[in-house]
Amino acid sequence: MLKSILVALDDSELSQRVIQSLEQLNLQPGTKIVLSHVIPSSGSEGELADKPQNFSEDLPYRQIEKQLQSYQAELSCQSELEIVTGDPAEEIIRLAHIYTCDLIVLGSRGLTGVNRILQGSVSSQVVAEAPCSVLVVKP
Repeated sequence: MLKSILVALDDSELSQRVIQSLEQLNLQPGTKIVLSHVIPSSGSEGELADKPQNFSEDLPYRQIEKQLQSYQAELSCQSELEIVTGDPAEEIIRLAHIYTCDLIVLGSRGLTGVNRILQGSVSSQVVAEAPCSVLVVKP
């Protein structure tokens, strides 16, 4: 039985498909879902991911929170939200460790060639470094 699942979402159209993939997992009522979104950091070296962020007046944060809450309303099991700032792959892996996840579910943009080299592949890095199984949902 899957006890804890981290679902990594972004603001792309693929997020809805990632949520729909959860229905195929035949989740039990005791399963805990952590819906997460990573806000890419601006690159300042002194900023810590664990440091509380002041998002109270940040409109994008409120939009992300509202979207995650709408996904949360669709779930039939226990869930919570995590919105963090940092490198997306690193933060997804960090959250998986914190919540002792059995599975990470995330989308893949399907980048290839030069675009993949330049933009990087979050899903590839997560698959390589995750402490648990990873389900990658393709477009």
